[in-house]
This record gives sequence, C-alpha cells and structure tokens, in this order.
Amino acid sequence: MNTHNPDDFRFRYRRPEAQTQLRVERMPLSVRTLTSNSLFQGEHEIGIEHHGALYRLKITRQGKLILNK
Repeated sequence: MNTHNPDDFRFRYRRPEAQTQLRVERMPLSVRTLTSNSLFQGEHEIGIEHHGALYRLKITRQGKLILNK
C-alpha cells in the first residue's frame, strides 16, 4: 500500500521562479579517428592488448560495437 501523497512533495519543495540557462560552448577535441573498416579490415572481431590484458572488439549483427575483456 502506497501512503505517499505526491501533492505534498510539490508544495514542500518549490522550483525557482526563474531558472537561468547555462550555455556551454563545445570545443572540438583533437582525437585520432579511425574508421571501423580500416580497423577491422573485413573481419568481425579484433583483439586489443592493453597493459597485459586482451580485449575483444566485435561488430554485432546490428552493426554495433561491443568491447569484452
């Protein structure tokens, strides 16, 4: 049984009348970019060695990428 009255919450905690909008300018990052075609070269799975651990990067049937350890 739910005894919570949602109307009580609205009246106890009021929102500020004027909410200021913050504008954040996004700066483009310099990131080395590879296409999945150049990375996979026709395969559907590749191995990535990182600090002694092997990770597997796979392309799913829906065309999404999955990274597994």
